[in-house]
Amino acid sequence: MTYELEELEGHEHLVSRVKHHDGLECDACDRLNVDGYSCSECKFNIHVACTFVFDKQEIVDHPSHDGHSLKLLTTGAPDHTDPKCHLCGNNTKRLLFHCSVCQLNLDIFCIADHLLGPEYLNMPWHPHPLLCFDFGSRNWCDFCNENYEGQGYLCYRCGLRIHEKCVVELQEITQHPSHVRHPLKLLTSGAPNYTNPRCHICGEDTGNLLYHCDICKFNLDLQCAIKSSPPVALSNMKVHEHTLTLMPKLISFVCDACGTKGDRSPYICVQCDFMTFHQKCARLPRVIHVNHHDHRVSFKYPLGPGDWRCGVCWDEIDWSYGAYSCSLCSRYAIHSLCATRDDVWDGEELDGVPEEIEDIEPFKRNDDNTIDHFSHRHNHMSLDKGGEESSFCKACAHPIGSSSSLYKCSECSFILHETCANLPMKKRHFLSPQPLTLSYHRLQRRWGVEICEACQQIFCKGFIYSSYLEENFDLPCSSITVPFIHGSHDHHLLYLKLENGNVKTCQGCGIDEKRVAIGTMIIHSLFVMVTKKQAANIGVIFVKERPIQKLGSTLVTIAGSLYMFCV
Repeated sequence: MTYELEELEGHEHLVSRVKHHDGLECDACDRLNVDGYSCSECKFNIHVACTFVFDKQEIVDHPSHDGHSLKLLTTGAPDHTDPKCHLCGNNTKRLLFHCSVCQLNLDIFCIADHLLGPEYLNMPWHPHPLLCFDFGSRNWCDFCNENYEGQGYLCYRCGLRIHEKCVVELQEITQHPSHVRHPLKLLTSGAPNYTNPRCHICGEDTGNLLYHCDICKFNLDLQCAIKSSPPVALSNMKVHEHTLTLMPKLISFVCDACGTKGDRSPYICVQCDFMTFHQKCARLPRVIHVNHHDHRVSFKYPLGPGDWRCGVCWDEIDWSYGAYSCSLCSRYAIHSLCATRDDVWDGEELDGVPEEIEDIEPFKRNDDNTIDHFSHRHNHMSLDKGGEESSFCKACAHPIGSSSSLYKCSECSFILHETCANLPMKKRHFLSPQPLTLSYHRLQRRWGVEICEACQQIFCKGFIYSSYLEENFDLPCSSITVPFIHGSHDHHLLYLKLENGNVKTCQGCGIDEKRVAIGTMIIHSLFVMVTKKQAANIGVIFVKERPIQKLGSTLVTIAGSLYMFCV
């Protein structure tokens, strides 16, 4: 929100110009808009489009109240009066007109027709009077959903805004492919109260502008009516061999492709006893790669008898519906909707694409049993079973340990744990729908700090896994597997990608997390890798049937340091 003090013609106080990106609630019209004014003295907000109320501070000839004057008040109804509007019975807001003789109040809606009467236009395509106004750069047209400047029309009563050039598109549809029996009329003031206000095809809110059949109580939003009408038939789909036909009506069903419920306009197969599909599920891919499994998975209907659990959400799969399964791993399957989530699938259909076997080995083995590792310029690293307590692994930055097997360079101090030396060059991981590639010292800089995309901690100098979208993950985070079993909780924990505005609190440290976490009980990636032995040193307490002790910010810092550099 930004403020600039200025004068508002017709008002005695200086007001602040307000630009509120989430929408400013107006004390005149009770709707949300971006631009407006705020008076700190009178405690009111008003949209720019509603400032016409200040043009007439006093009305002496209002037809509903002849003989007494009505004065504009900006501080709400006086305490000794009824706050409801004398005409419509609705509660008035801070901006209203008041008669001091009769002690009655009128809201702005009921007074607007009188104030704007000479400037109103009556159009055949809208039931309310309209005002001509300049769109500016902040108002969006309800028809084209664009905000280019130009002349247009504004309805003060219902908030309709439409470009003048878009009006030519406002016409009745005599025969729509999704509703051929009756013509569809354009409504410009929202869906009638007797109908479902959402589009009967896609389920989106129809808003002010929609097409409607009053015989069938059928609604279409602009997208489905004229901009991108769904096809009435689908052929050559990946999930079904027959042509699917759209059933454009409100109807409850269970989708055969995913096993979940729907409430409107499915695609059906007449040849297969009216199998039903969500519109999205009718277009499901046949063969895909997901980040929770190493092999490709293919759509199968029905999945077939068995005790199946989804490899992503770990909930039970109803085998009588469609799902994705792996031909190489006989007991691996994924819900159709889980497999095609944006954070699981990379969006590529692989049906008909030959599967290439990639070389993911990080080193070449020599005849003398030494290795040439991709991360080191010297060749012939040899395996040593002895361990070196004072040395650190160049991959994970952890101490080698006295009993660890390691690969050691004969020419310098470069050392790798045997496990770290065998990390694959490419792998699939739940942190990214894209395949991850192992690299060394290729760190993404964000705000001047080298951080892991998952735990938001500073990278140690070592190996990282990166996607081609430049998402970088440290070894601890990219080594986590799901379901994850943590010592502080009796149940397995699953990876959770947080949506915008969804914040979870870590029960390990008490700090809010906005991006990714492990488990619905919520533990930062930082703490899921801490062992019970380490936890005793940094203050994490594991107690069954109770949340683990929350750490203060100081202990969090200590824990992070120990986590990065201690075993």
